[in-house]
Amino acid sequence: MIPGNSTSPVRGARAGGHLRTAGGALVGWWRATTLDALCVGLMWFVGLYFIHVPWAPLWALVAAVCQFVPGIGTALSVCGPAIAAFFASLDTDYDKLWWTLGLYGFIAIVDGLLIQPLLLKRETLVPWWAAMLGPIVGGILLPPWGALIAPPVLAVIFAFRRRNTSS
Repeated sequence: MIPGNSTSPVRGARAGGHLRTAGGALVGWWRATTLDALCVGLMWFVGLYFIHVPWAPLWALVAAVCQFVPGIGTALSVCGPAIAAFFASLDTDYDKLWWTLGLYGFIAIVDGLLIQPLLLKRETLVPWWAAMLGPIVGGILLPPWGALIAPPVLAVIFAFRRRNTSS
């Protein structure tokens, strides 16, 4: 084979290794995101159940699905429960609405500062500081897409970094 030829076995092996590294990182990110969605859905269900918000299982499922939308998924997940709590507490000074908004704040803080960074570190070995700062920097550099694609891109970057330091 001619060196530099695109069909050379060495280049093909190198490309296959890169695809395996990137694919493994993306699978790890997907696994972390799925576990995060399950945790958030469970927190929403337990909280909404105790607040007595109508259709708590549905809103918990919606919240879990919304977790797959990076950056804005948590904010999207509060819309349905807030509306349901508003109409359920019209005669009681909107207490269910305020408790639902408080639950949202609690879940957003616990998920953003604890659950997501820990799961991303466990599944893809992305440091917690990178998991927290990545979407912010991505959103500044390439709004809004940078914030949306930052978590999987970080997983791939740190997978290649780990692979290069171990070689």
